[in-house]
Amino acid sequence: METTGGPYLNMAAVTSPVGIARSLQMAFGCTTFSLVVHQGGFSAAYGTFCMFVWTFCFAITVFILACEFTRLHGCLSLSWGNFTAAFAMLATLMSVTAAVIYPLYFVQLDCYPIGCKVRDFRIAASVFAGLLFVAYAAEVFLTRAKPGQVTSYMATVSGLLKIVQAFVACIIFGALVNDSQYSKYAATQWCVAVYSFCFVVTVVVVAFSVTGKTALLWFPFERSVVVYTFGAVLLYISAAVIWPVFCFDSKYGSPWRPAACAKGRCPWDSQLVIAIFTYVNLLLYVVDLAYSQRIRFVSHL
Repeated sequence: METTGGPYLNMAAVTSPVGIARSLQMAFGCTTFSLVVHQGGFSAAYGTFCMFVWTFCFAITVFILACEFTRLHGCLSLSWGNFTAAFAMLATLMSVTAAVIYPLYFVQLDCYPIGCKVRDFRIAASVFAGLLFVAYAAEVFLTRAKPGQVTSYMATVSGLLKIVQAFVACIIFGALVNDSQYSKYAATQWCVAVYSFCFVVTVVVVAFSVTGKTALLWFPFERSVVVYTFGAVLLYISAAVIWPVFCFDSKYGSPWRPAACAKGRCPWDSQLVIAIFTYVNLLLYVVDLAYSQRIRFVSHL
């Protein structure tokens, strides 16, 4: 645990710019899910996901704020700087997703058939969901590594991109299980192997950084991450070529959406989503590789 001669409570945890951002996150998150539970309502998988995002982010934010205010984070076997930076980026991605999904599926301008009161609560919840995203994005902006600064890995552009890469991979996996017919060809199965391998290694990199165990590895962590990122770029290039060919070439699939395909349950739609996010992740890995040449970080911060 940290030993300091100062006061036991850390007032900067709530008065600093980052502390203010976290306090707003807590307030906006609590307000959002309270409005939804009280009158707004939610249903189906989309609504459940949104509620999970808001309650999960609220709980972790309260935990972080409490640990920093009482200085108890020094008792945890975590790299605190890496943990808070990784969570802020993850919460930003999750909250913006919920801020888009909830109004898209639950907000309407007419009162019929839900009633004006329910409509107003849903609109208010959507507004606070958007403010919640802004608050988390503000923390990422405030805590990100500045040029030339030695900092924790997850606060660097490369570290933040690892969270985005894993999040995009989860979107790809969601589309894969939604009747994407990836098992039809060995080539598309190779693409699934690429997505899975890169996701697992990225999560392992984040886990080692957050737990502060990188110093225990028998190989240089920083160099290994760069080598892995280069390999991930090559693997995603192969997937970016193979997946569209075997899904949208007329010899193997369909270049156009079949007219008889049911909305929401069409393999072609899932294949298109996978193709788009394959290119998104490829771009992220390329940017990650470029930035990884310039960073210097300390694993235990």
